[in-house]
Amino acid sequence: MTESPTRVEAFSDGVFAIAITLLVLEIRVPHGDHGLWTGLLALWPSYIAFLMSFSVILIMWVNHHELLRMVHGVNYPFLFANGFLLLTVTFVPFPTAVLAANLATPEATTAVAFYCATFVANALCWNLLFATIVRGGLLRADVTAATVSNVRRAYYVGVLVYAAATGLAFVRPVLGLLLNLSLWVVWITLGYRAESSSARR
Repeated sequence: MTESPTRVEAFSDGVFAIAITLLVLEIRVPHGDHGLWTGLLALWPSYIAFLMSFSVILIMWVNHHELLRMVHGVNYPFLFANGFLLLTVTFVPFPTAVLAANLATPEATTAVAFYCATFVANALCWNLLFATIVRGGLLRADVTAATVSNVRRAYYVGVLVYAAATGLAFVRPVLGLLLNLSLWVVWITLGYRAESSSARR
């Protein structure tokens, strides 16, 4: 038995909104004897961490919205799978704060690895949610096998690339972070509705 995804989407939107808002709370007003401008410039790691995490949560929200447009309803396993995904989303502000506090220090290696590992867990939850959708028969009738294959492949690649970024961070933190960010291109261009839109036309 399935029900409309409307309530799930509304609840999820609220969680995404809270997570993305919490990011800015980690940017502290500078206090010191070297002047306000100097203090503001010294916060550059916080600005970078904030922009990266804001962007990635925004991208995740868009992808979540598009994913839910593929389903005609939700079931009990879907609610839990979606909950686990939201768990990783709400966790993002913490590794963001860790990254901001340590990006310009000798602990940058650990901070970047921790940040990237967070998205390994997040990517695994995207895979779990999509598998729950497919196995539960929740996809709309106009979603083709090609679309399902495309999304599944992108989600698998996401796990592998995030894992590689985590490993690379222990050797070259900057390269690990850049590899992590490279997946933005995949998530922004991933087509959830290309096939169904063609079918309607």
